Amino acid sequence: MSKPSDQFSNTNQTAVPYKVLCVCLGNICRSPTAEVILQQQALRAGLNIQVDSAGTSNYHPNKAPDSRSQRHALAHGYDLSHLRARQLKLADFQDFDLILAMDHQNYADILRLKAQADQVNSDQMNVKVALMSAHDAVYPKQALPDPYYGGADGFERVIAQCESSSAAWVRYWQSQNIG
Repeated sequence: MSKPSDQFSNTNQTAVPYKVLCVCLGNICRSPTAEVILQQQALRAGLNIQVDSAGTSNYHPNKAPDSRSQRHALAHGYDLSHLRARQLKLADFQDFDLILAMDHQNYADILRLKAQADQVNSDQMNVKVALMSAHDAVYPKQALPDPYYGGADGFERVIAQCESSSAAWVRYWQSQNIG
């Protein structure tokens, strides 16, 4: 998702932020929700972390997040309205430190694209790829279910799991002195 440049007010403006990209299929439900929740939790923890999101597909280029995602997120204090969908691109593997997949298929798709990026780019890419739930004790290595074809409970699950997984990543980064 693209966003205004003033989105991030890091506590340490001189240091280069640790950059995280949240990725789902279409970039209109799960990954924009994860982006905003993870960014807010990192900022609250005082971490210099910049979060963005993208989709493995190009189904919704430059579209706002799904209205249901926006509505449920706003009810929990998260504003997604400024975000716009974009597709994961080869340059993301150079631009980000960590790419978080929302589910196992996204993870496999990201690794496939990373292999292509590795072949195209002669520079060593140090980007890591992990599941959003990699460190989450409540949803251990579980896929974040796509709510697109379901009801309100799916969108609520996305918020709950994103909050839990984001908190787990913040604890992990703090323990590793990242950000």
